[in-house]
Amino acid sequence: MGMSLRSVATVTLALAYLAGARGDAQQDPSLEASAPTAPAAQEDSGAQDDPASPDAPQQPVFRGGINFVRVDAIVTDDDGNPIVDLEPSDFEITEDGEPQTIDTFRRVDLDGGLIPGPDGPPRAISGDSVEESEAARDDVRLFGIFLDDYHVRLETGVRAREDLARFIETQLGPSDMIGLMYPLAPLDTVRFTRNHDALSRALLRFEGRKYRYEPMNQFEYRYANESTEIVERIRNQVSLSAIKALIIRMGSLKEGRKALILVTEGYSNYVPPQLRSMTAGTPDPNNPAYNNPLADTGSLNESRAQFAASADLDFDLREVYSAANRYNVSLYPVDPRGLATGEFGIDQNVGMGTDRAFLNSTLDTLRVLASETDGRAIINRNALTTAMKQIVLDSSSYYMIGYSSTAAPTDGKFHEIGVRVRRRGVQVRARRGYWAITASDSARIEAPPKPGPRPELQAALASLSVPPRARTIQTWIGTERGDGGNTRVTFVWEPPGPTPGIEVRPTDVPAQMTLTASGQDGTLLYRGRIPEPTAGPASQVTFEVPPGPMRLRIAVENADDDVLDSDQRDLEVPDLTAPVASLSTPAVFRARTVREMEQIKGDPQATPTTMRVFSRTERVLVRLSAYGPGGSTPPIKARLLNRSGDVMNELPVTSSAGGRFLLEMPLSGLPPGEYLVEVIAGEQDGEARQLIALRVAG
Repeated sequence: MGMSLRSVATVTLALAYLAGARGDAQQDPSLEASAPTAPAAQEDSGAQDDPASPDAPQQPVFRGGINFVRVDAIVTDDDGNPIVDLEPSDFEITEDGEPQTIDTFRRVDLDGGLIPGPDGPPRAISGDSVEESEAARDDVRLFGIFLDDYHVRLETGVRAREDLARFIETQLGPSDMIGLMYPLAPLDTVRFTRNHDALSRALLRFEGRKYRYEPMNQFEYRYANESTEIVERIRNQVSLSAIKALIIRMGSLKEGRKALILVTEGYSNYVPPQLRSMTAGTPDPNNPAYNNPLADTGSLNESRAQFAASADLDFDLREVYSAANRYNVSLYPVDPRGLATGEFGIDQNVGMGTDRAFLNSTLDTLRVLASETDGRAIINRNALTTAMKQIVLDSSSYYMIGYSSTAAPTDGKFHEIGVRVRRRGVQVRARRGYWAITASDSARIEAPPKPGPRPELQAALASLSVPPRARTIQTWIGTERGDGGNTRVTFVWEPPGPTPGIEVRPTDVPAQMTLTASGQDGTLLYRGRIPEPTAGPASQVTFEVPPGPMRLRIAVENADDDVLDSDQRDLEVPDLTAPVASLSTPAVFRARTVREMEQIKGDPQATPTTMRVFSRTERVLVRLSAYGPGGSTPPIKARLLNRSGDVMNELPVTSSAGGRFLLEMPLSGLPPGEYLVEVIAGEQDGEARQLIALRVAG
């Protein structure tokens, strides 16, 4: 097969995530303009945060250190009504039977904003910083929905999606934030939003793909010819890895209790012999068990295969619920089949005994994920909307308790937590315990941070960290020497690609934009409307301005001239006539064929791309000019760097018409990852440098 099952899954998931990560250029920090912030599920607009800002959160941060344990306790009476008058002294917390001292205690009562607060209506989610600040509020409930299409049949997904949409419409309040994710959706496209209507529409388009193996994207084509067993294990790894990534993402937004709804029919690494095929989805005429429902009955080999598959899956599930416990996320698996009587269809020829055992084992995986994270498995329930009310109730009334473990374990083992209340007639629900970090994890966490890339490298790489969901349009701004001492400015824009699972209304599609440039004293330097790209993916405009401060105002409009978004950028236009070596802003072009590359080389007015994520099947062309004192042309060289700034190899530079230089770079020999192209003009004492960051996504 060429690689292990886990390796195939890991590579597939990594490529999928890379494919969704886009970034704009950032050649010259003083001139780079990011596009205005995109609407969350097409609802609002706002300013984009600086991803390189030291205040931008990079990873989950929790108070209390690595030995601090947080427990959410749901306390109700015998009728299920919440008990709201308990104090810290009413609780007893034990870890592995040893009493623990409560360090933090807080009662949480939330209604989703149904009763307006003193601050007025809930704030619209207009960007990353708003998403993070709003999700972190104590009075906000945070939910996630994972639509595991790999493990939901088409017919059951279609039958259940109206119930799922109704849950959004009827159970959530205006301040509740919720995010939606599919197994292959890039994590940086997941926006936790208050646009419940858009999410409901997305749920109504959900289609399951369980036991359907036709490849739908370039990543699935990589293993399209593998056996059924290989493909099923890859799908398990992809789904469970994505769930874990979403758990960590939710943990980075909020410290309190969070609910993650898993829409899935459960997991199994075992494939009955009747379904095994050398190519998934294609009947195998050489499979003797294909038409024999009793092929696995009484088979010692099949019993061993089931045991081994179950052991592997238990390990993978433990990784998921360990992450959920660490980041305080409760899992709520929802089986869209309702009251299920079997796993396989009659056309799949699986015997009744195996069918029932398989169904029970997959349902057990849902029970385990729920019970280990203080959630609930919603299974064998036909009225899903009614059953899912408990998810909201659990997130609305609970006690948040924290303690510092006296044992401070770093053994990687499970440690049981006990929560008791000193009052009669009450019911207490809390997670059973947690998996401690290992000694190596502890050493890594407590070790001093490793030195990162140089500041100029960080500034360039930061452009790749801006997620596509944070953009209404993609933009690029470049400068080169103009006439009469002026600087020629080129502004390029193009619409971003679609966000998976989010419907875009025609009135939310950018059709044109108005650009206004003014000087420091307010003098109008340029004003014009740039239409939607027609001849290619991007549209551009060029104008000349004197060197110095310049303010750009950008208004993105739809076809009806309604403003979808706006932004303002203050830039410093360089003086490219100064008696020192200088470089124009490198313009980047992408080509998929040799002919397309030659056409770009021969067109001095070709429109650059704003994107900085490329496939290995593409070729990249960089065009720029170098200026020296007295109209001379300084020597120029280029080299490829890794993201740490280490030189990988020198890159050939050729001259072209008009005093420009060309740098052509095929990507087929580069593994997926982030790279930098460094261009240097002039001698050592007076050289100019430009950095171009790009990502190769497979």
